[in-house]
Amino acid sequence: MTERTSDHHTPADDPASDRDLHVVLTAHRSLGPRGFVTLMSVFGFVCFATGLVFLTQGAWPVMGFFGFDVALLYLAFKLNYRSGRLHELIDLTPERLTVTRVHPTGRRERFDFNPYWVRVALEEWPDGRTDLRLASHGQEFPFARFLNDEERREFASILGDALVTVRSAFSGR
Repeated sequence: MTERTSDHHTPADDPASDRDLHVVLTAHRSLGPRGFVTLMSVFGFVCFATGLVFLTQGAWPVMGFFGFDVALLYLAFKLNYRSGRLHELIDLTPERLTVTRVHPTGRRERFDFNPYWVRVALEEWPDGRTDLRLASHGQEFPFARFLNDEERREFASILGDALVTVRSAFSGR
């Protein structure tokens, strides 16, 4: 779900570096590249073997349909992996909260918020579903849509705590 990184460009004697938060939000993919090759190999072999049985029985068109099944499964997984390249970068400093959404095509969208005014809004439904948003000045910005409900709850807590820390440091100046 998240990967926390530290800011290597901030001098060690700067107390603000302790308040910075840098997180990469990515979607979880349970089937890795090796598993994908294994799945496609087994599925392809089963379809080919079954197709050969139908071919020997004279039902040759069935062989083409099995090949079509393999191609569709391959395409579905490739599209799923492509959409999995969507990720969001969350950078919180005392001056700014930045959410950078990187689309599978490489296109980047950047959204900036004042950490003093922005609020983390986690909406929860009775069936356990959640929706995570940043709210500021009457506007709401949805993010982390590709995370599961438990990951959204966890990240809402992390980001909310980090915002409280930044605000307390800001008011103590």
